[in-house]
Amino acid sequence: MIRGLLILSILLVTGLAKIPVEAAISAEHRREHFRAVEFGLGLREQVGQLGFIAALSGFRALVADFVFIQAHVAWERTEWGRVLLLFRQVTTLQPRAILFWDMAAWHMAWNASVAAMNDPAQPRLALRLRAQREYFDLGRDFLERGIRNNPEKPQLYEALGRLYRDKYHDHAHAAEYFEQAAALPDAPSYDRRFAAYELSYCAGREQEAYERLHRLYQSGERERLPTLLKRLKFLEEQLHVPLAERIPDQLPADTPKR
Repeated sequence: MIRGLLILSILLVTGLAKIPVEAAISAEHRREHFRAVEFGLGLREQVGQLGFIAALSGFRALVADFVFIQAHVAWERTEWGRVLLLFRQVTTLQPRAILFWDMAAWHMAWNASVAAMNDPAQPRLALRLRAQREYFDLGRDFLERGIRNNPEKPQLYEALGRLYRDKYHDHAHAAEYFEQAAALPDAPSYDRRFAAYELSYCAGREQEAYERLHRLYQSGERERLPTLLKRLKFLEEQLHVPLAERIPDQLPADTPKR
């Protein structure tokens, strides 16, 4: 009886001592946007029995690298279903690895979608277009889930902006994600410029786009790139900007800078 009470007391004291430590660890994970991998049946279905055992043993990074190599081999063989499966596995194992999310989206939205559109085994254009769109959506899903796991990193926002721009031709969403990327630390300077470019294609937002592009133009020579000048000129015409307020016409390419 006394021994049982002693053991119970030790367990109680140990449990109480662990509470602040575990709370601190959880808070740190939240600050770092860390989403721990849940070692349940879902993960086992994703990575298979051997991968699941390895993940439980603390070798998630090693297993993820091995699966990533397998995905590359599947890509070389144009086995798109297997590429999708393997990238789902690798992103499940290493959700904080930006490269895996980015590559998964690229393979789906760019490579697999092109293969689907050019599939000689499918004579019906409507079905090829549907398959292409499904691969676009798979790429978008990878990027959206990657962002949820890495909300502080600009790379995936930028990749999602490119996807909306180049595949969906959705300039409003492209502008939104380039802008979100630009607002994050360590974002490249061109993200803000890309956001303004995309906004300039959005009907009804010409004035906002003009003001953004003009601010970039006024910020210095480094921003006065051909695309920016072209979009500014276009908006000046659309908005009927007075001639006195317009930027100078571009000099011929062979004119030396002064």
